[in-house]
Amino acid sequence: MSETTSTRKQKKPLLNGRRALPSNNSNAEENEVPEMEVFGLTPRGFNPKDYLHVVDIHMFKEPYEINKQQHHTDKYYSPKLIVRRGQPFQIQIDFNRPYKPDTDQFWLEYLIGRYPQQNKGTYIPVLVGDELKPGEWGAKITHKENNSIRLSIMSSATCIIGKFRLYVAISSPFGIFRTRRNAETDTYILFNPWCQQDAVFLDDEKEREEYVLNDVGVIFHGDINDIKLRSWSYGQFEEDILDACLFLMDKAELELSGRGNPIKIVRVASAVINSKDDDGVIAGSWDNSYTYGVAPSIWTGSVDILLEYYSSRQPVRYGQCWVFAGVFNTFLRCLGIPARVITNYSSAHDNNANLQLDFYLDEEGKLDTKTTKDSIWNYHCWNEAWMSRPDLPVGFGGWQVVDATPQETSDGMYRCGPTSVQAIKHGHVCFQFDAPFVFAEVNSDIVYSRRERNGAQVIEKIDMTHVGKLIVTKEIGSDGMMDITEEYKFQEGSDEERLALDTAVMYGVKKQITQDTVYYPQTDVDMDFQVQKAILGSDFKVTIAFKNKSQNYYSATAYFSGNIVFYTGVMKSEFKNQTFNVTLAPSSSSTFDVVIKSSEYLGELLDQASFHFFVTARINETGKILAVQKATVLEIPMLHIKTQGETVAGREMFVTVEFTNPLNQTLENVTLRLEGPGVLRTMKKDFRQIPANSTLIWEVKCTPKRPGLRKLIASLNCDALRHVYGELNVQIQKL
Repeated sequence: MSETTSTRKQKKPLLNGRRALPSNNSNAEENEVPEMEVFGLTPRGFNPKDYLHVVDIHMFKEPYEINKQQHHTDKYYSPKLIVRRGQPFQIQIDFNRPYKPDTDQFWLEYLIGRYPQQNKGTYIPVLVGDELKPGEWGAKITHKENNSIRLSIMSSATCIIGKFRLYVAISSPFGIFRTRRNAETDTYILFNPWCQQDAVFLDDEKEREEYVLNDVGVIFHGDINDIKLRSWSYGQFEEDILDACLFLMDKAELELSGRGNPIKIVRVASAVINSKDDDGVIAGSWDNSYTYGVAPSIWTGSVDILLEYYSSRQPVRYGQCWVFAGVFNTFLRCLGIPARVITNYSSAHDNNANLQLDFYLDEEGKLDTKTTKDSIWNYHCWNEAWMSRPDLPVGFGGWQVVDATPQETSDGMYRCGPTSVQAIKHGHVCFQFDAPFVFAEVNSDIVYSRRERNGAQVIEKIDMTHVGKLIVTKEIGSDGMMDITEEYKFQEGSDEERLALDTAVMYGVKKQITQDTVYYPQTDVDMDFQVQKAILGSDFKVTIAFKNKSQNYYSATAYFSGNIVFYTGVMKSEFKNQTFNVTLAPSSSSTFDVVIKSSEYLGELLDQASFHFFVTARINETGKILAVQKATVLEIPMLHIKTQGETVAGREMFVTVEFTNPLNQTLENVTLRLEGPGVLRTMKKDFRQIPANSTLIWEVKCTPKRPGLRKLIASLNCDALRHVYGELNVQIQKL
């Protein structure tokens, strides 16, 4: 057997006894379509050119032409036609002679994938009729002139999302003639939030502008007592991003026939955005070590990440929750699914959905770090995607939680969602997917308990309000913060909240305090503390306040613990501890200050300048323990961005980034990054050193492409200083 014959045999698709065709799960692969299908024998002298044939096809695919304008796809940097399903679009066909409807017969064929089948929606013959039916495939002639006809084509409102190949087929007495394969006529079909029949229909124009068309957003981080925000460039319209997003579905091996269903798409995407079990887009790292990659804090947007993955097919290193959420948001908006990034402050994590985080204290009331395994994230970011849920009872459509950060496995893969936000609020955790896990993230209790010498476990405190205290997203039309906590949970302590909790327990969420425990809290003494706001590199103080509400004299032994933590609440090291005594007179208050010096923390600090303070106090007269914990974040210096010269589309302009090193040490191996959708592609520059208290100035030239209000986003990164950002809104004028 020759080598070529052997190779041909290897290339034949593998079949099995259960199906006639292999899986059709790649948008990129194609089949060969015959240009001529002959009916039996053709007579001598037969010439196909004697019959009607296509000379040219006009797709009206320029951003200023009718299709992209009407379909809200004019912002995509793509030379191809991009339309939204369930809405008519126009094409023009030029024939070799005038079209005669009485004798000439032609139709359109849209194909996707390598094994097109009509019953799978991957081969779509579109016949020309007299009228278009809403949300169904069809075509009608709207204009005839000389040898040309103008067609209005309606796609199905449930059509597969992806890149289709277009052929024009013409019938003759002797066979069917087709146009040649022409990549210029390829048509991308996307979800359509403007179409009532589409599963992602959103009826508010301002919400569509924000959640589908806005290509820059704001992601909230920090902690609940010091909320910070950073801009993120989603860049869903940038060159090659649409192809990169379609490739992700190929990578996930989602059958093409399932790609009209947003539920299936967001579920597989929540797995493929992370690299945990399928070599997906982003590799996560939470250990402050970023060898062979870059720190998550350096990214300013999704475009570089998606394009790097699309070209290399290797996971991009590294990301953390806001990076996963930012890239996922780009994917969703790019395909036309309304989406937004959510931040949950004090987010419960890895607690087996039992609505309980256990913090164990030793006999002296200090936190026992060996037995305490649960953690509370300062914040956690996920996404919401808007869609109907025909798989659930009426009322549970709308916003759905989807989370690409790898935390727990779901059906054997690291993914989460879609989970109905409405189901979470009402405790209906029986509805797919992953509702118990999301419910626990926003509803868990913190239980402080102590093991006595006789083995009895004493519960010292139950905090029912710490977790999920604030859930936010970006405001529509501005960079402000919108509080959406009430979309996830009823007011703490209300009858409705208790009913939702009881409902969740009824549906199988475990809610129980460990057996053989005693809970008699100290109710007549309150303890709390406040952390002074401080800039990175400065000293600050923590003020602990006690209030004796009784007529009794009390004394207390208090223990203060200051820890450097990852933003996930996992402790790296204790950098300060202090024990002090407090005397509490009847009906009185007293305070105690703990001073934190910069020299105590600077050498240990992690990415987000994040601390966790834990204060416990034993009331000597009763033996009861009070416990309070809080996270705090230091103020990190900003980058300052300025523009010089006129800001006009198509004309050169200058952008300056300035940064002053606030530390009494030299910063080494510093990377600056600058990007702005529609203004400039990502630019990077490395600096070997920035001396202590000195100012760095970086000037770049660029030529903005798109007029309107645009945003420039910059980041600075080095081992000693991360999460340094700056941004500037720029009004780009028309030429």
